[in-house]
Amino acid sequence: MDLTRSDGAPLRVLVVDDEVNLAELVSMALRYEGWQVAIAHTGTKAVSTAKDFRPDAVVLDMMLPDFDGLEVLRRMRATDPDVPVVFLTARDAVEDRIAGLTAGGDDYVTKPFSLEEVVARLRGLMRRAGAQQSSSSSVLTVGDLSLDEDSHEVFREGTEIALTATEFELLRFLMRNPRRVLSKAQILDRVWNYDFGGQANVVELYISYLRKKIDAGREPMIHTMRGAGYVLKPTQ
Repeated sequence: MDLTRSDGAPLRVLVVDDEVNLAELVSMALRYEGWQVAIAHTGTKAVSTAKDFRPDAVVLDMMLPDFDGLEVLRRMRATDPDVPVVFLTARDAVEDRIAGLTAGGDDYVTKPFSLEEVVARLRGLMRRAGAQQSSSSSVLTVGDLSLDEDSHEVFREGTEIALTATEFELLRFLMRNPRRVLSKAQILDRVWNYDFGGQANVVELYISYLRKKIDAGREPMIHTMRGAGYVLKPTQ
């Protein structure tokens, strides 16, 4: 649930597949992430739903009963030219067709797929889309702590703090979610990604590194919520 719209509202995902059970399964996995989900079983319904629902991303089956996924995408992009799409394709899809799909920065998974893989691909696409949308203001500020996402400079009380790449990603995640308790699982997913096979104690380790740099000699901003996770709060 760490990914939200710029106004803090849940992200919206449109799931398009003519296999009703499959569409429901994918939708359940996405709702579990805290996202709002709409479902369409035909290309026509997908295009009309997209206009009303205004999705932040689309999970789109290539093979639909009325017209194919590429035509659905063409019609959607006439209204919303930047909406990211994860395509669902059969394993025997022609390679140059796949290349055509991904040329616009979109992604695809082949059936059969794991729900975790679909969620991971969606997260990746929406993060990239969100980064593009937020590029006009690259500085995050929480209390007397500031982080520049472009230059990777971090300051507290005007003093620059040098961080490693992983420490920077961890702090960025905390600062994008101020006053919000983030579980170790959420932090592992966001900072170390889905393919990280380590244990949650790596989170404790890096939180301790951050505390030594951010909170040392100052009023602490990083707090442990026992049994729940960690939260970054301004001191004022």
